[in-house]
Amino acid sequence: MTKKKIVGSRFRSRSEHVLDAKGRLNIPSRFRDVLSEVYNNALIITNWQKSLKAYPLVEWEALEDKLLTQGRSQPGMSAFVRYVISGVIECSLDKQGRILLSAPLRNEFGISKEVVLNGMLDHFEIWDKGAWQNEVRRTREDFTSFCEGLSSLGIL
Repeated sequence: MTKKKIVGSRFRSRSEHVLDAKGRLNIPSRFRDVLSEVYNNALIITNWQKSLKAYPLVEWEALEDKLLTQGRSQPGMSAFVRYVISGVIECSLDKQGRILLSAPLRNEFGISKEVVLNGMLDHFEIWDKGAWQNEVRRTREDFTSFCEGLSSLGIL
């Protein structure tokens, strides 16, 4: 499926959610709107460094294509591919706008009940609430380290 270009349709903001007893996560309506307007409702969820990442299928396939074409020339990339690809689950939103997070993925990141969804423009992250709070604290404390990169982008 070809991705449609709709200005302003990106994954933005963050929200807190509670998983139900079966591990289902309610996706916020603003994220569901992006999925339905720009993509289809298929998501790829995988383990990452400190959280789960949720990619629309088309964005995930672009990442896989980069790994297949450019990644082979990068040293140590096979370990990264092994880790990330082994955690992949494909899911679609149910009629209530929820996805089911598998127990192995939840367990790997200590996600039990309270989670934070964080928009990352072309995908979103799923964090254990406590891990998210620690990440925000570390990022805030190290904020000046972004100045050079932001300046080179013309943002500062």
